[in-house]
Amino acid sequence: MWKRTFGKNGVDLEEGGGNSNTPLLYPMMLESPELRWGFIRKIYTILTLQLILTIVVSSIVVSFHPISNFFVSSTIGFVAYIGIIILPFIVLIPLSCYYQRHPVNLLLLTLFTAALSLAVGLTCAFTSGKAILEAAILTAVVVITLTLYTFWAARRGHDFNFLGPFLSGALMVLIIFSLIQIFFPLGKISTMIYGAVASIIFCGYIIYDTDNLIKRYSYDEYIWASVSLYLDIINLFLHLLTIFRAADN
Repeated sequence: MWKRTFGKNGVDLEEGGGNSNTPLLYPMMLESPELRWGFIRKIYTILTLQLILTIVVSSIVVSFHPISNFFVSSTIGFVAYIGIIILPFIVLIPLSCYYQRHPVNLLLLTLFTAALSLAVGLTCAFTSGKAILEAAILTAVVVITLTLYTFWAARRGHDFNFLGPFLSGALMVLIIFSLIQIFFPLGKISTMIYGAVASIIFCGYIIYDTDNLIKRYSYDEYIWASVSLYLDIINLFLHLLTIFRAADN
């Protein structure tokens, strides 16, 4: 559980007391800025650890070729590959139920991150190093820029909650289109266009989820907030990778 925070002279900041010199995150903010800033730092700490784990696992898979070769050289490996892709979605089910229960939430989050990291590593294993580097650099630049923009916009009273329905509808179309590609593969240009559109959608999700992080997530939803941002970043990276990989081919 989130610990209660006390300001100077022992004033309980959760109760709204105390005179704070910490700047407000957004206009009409009713809660303590210290409490919300602490919440944000906690989420970005978890998110950083998730990304580090993803980089480490992916690097091992890419560097150690017998791992990737196993998944493409036999039927058992192919079945295992499908299982690895499905596993993160399976873990999300209990995680959505126990994301407020410590330490089960952290254990499930670690399993979810490790499984998705392995899937990302297998995707990168069959991609050129140039494409991976280009996608990683662009992802980092976009995420940092959009995050700073969202914090800046929130301070000036802008709200991005209206993006929710549009992004949900766009994501549904994206998923259906991805399923269609399994049976009717696209050409090079169409694949690049698909990757560009998907990247734009997840850029919108980064802004939307960051805005929710600033204003709407409660203090015991730090795991779910971390998962949301992590998925936004990973999906943005994978779709940018799709673009660069198609360009290389």
